[in-house]
Amino acid sequence: MKVWMLVMVVMVVMVLMVVMVVMVQAEAEVCPDACTCSRRSKTQVDCHKRGLDSFPSQLPADARLLKLGENGITELQANILGSVPRIESVFLEHNAIKSIHRQALWSAKTLTLLNLHSNHIKQLPPRAFKDLLNLRFLMLGQNQIGSLKPNMFMGMRNLSELDLPDNALTELAPNTFKPLIALKVLDLSLNRIQKISPKAFTGLRRVMFLNLDNNSLRSLPAGAFKPLSSLEMLVLDNNLLASLSNFMLSGLTVLQELYLRNNDLEHLPADVFKDMTKLSQLGLSGNRLKALDGNLLAQIPSLKKLHLHNNPWLCDCNVVQLVRWMRHTNVTLSPREALKCQSPPELRKKTLGTLQEWKLLCHT
Repeated sequence: MKVWMLVMVVMVVMVLMVVMVVMVQAEAEVCPDACTCSRRSKTQVDCHKRGLDSFPSQLPADARLLKLGENGITELQANILGSVPRIESVFLEHNAIKSIHRQALWSAKTLTLLNLHSNHIKQLPPRAFKDLLNLRFLMLGQNQIGSLKPNMFMGMRNLSELDLPDNALTELAPNTFKPLIALKVLDLSLNRIQKISPKAFTGLRRVMFLNLDNNSLRSLPAGAFKPLSSLEMLVLDNNLLASLSNFMLSGLTVLQELYLRNNDLEHLPADVFKDMTKLSQLGLSGNRLKALDGNLLAQIPSLKKLHLHNNPWLCDCNVVQLVRWMRHTNVTLSPREALKCQSPPELRKKTLGTLQEWKLLCHT
């Protein structure tokens, strides 16, 4: 009797195991009607440009990659990735997403890439990304995001790249990016940023590239970049900066590339670059510089390439040091022939490299 009961138990267990295997296989083989699924290496679900107006509800349980770009998806509801526990990459670029539920990405702990580029997102819900512990890349460019709250990026301790270009940001508040302790690339270009808090970049000790190109910055708070102790490239092109102080760029001791092109700079302090011993490329073209002390440039021992064209050079005694420095430097001036006098009238359109020092007079 006992043997018979044992046999029955074993058979029941085997049947249950078979049923479970069949159920798992069936679940894994689910593929949305409008999409195609491939299992060559990692399961990919391709729903790119398929006319979808909502996030697919049935997905293969073993999906690793979701391609949902160029559809008409308007919202991300709660727990949209709950059925794909091993998901790694989600592409949702060029949709019409306006709202994201605060639990839309709940428990997506294996996700490493999320692309939300080119949607209609105006605001991000607080702590919406808190479960994305392994996310490395977050693309939010070409949306309508108007503000960033300090707790918005809570939990994203492994994020390496944050792309936020072409949004509607007007200021950067204190501690906005503080949770992003592993961040290396931060792109804030093509926004409307007018104000940066002195503590906006607190915690970003690993950032190597910061892009603030095409904003509305008229000034920079002293020490704002000091937390960026690993920064190698800083882009401040196409802003409204009228002046720099010695403290605005303090702390950038490992900076290699600095771009300040197309601003309103009229004067540079004598020691503004003194701590940038590794600076190799400097962009100052398209400003309002009439003179520049060559001794200031001589303080940058690693300088290899310098952009100085499209400035209204006043070729008098105040550019003598610059002309002298140009004559002896090995730095590539790009382009050298474009450095031309705007005044006085007798020297207009003369290239700085051809000027004779004794003719550069200051009239009192």
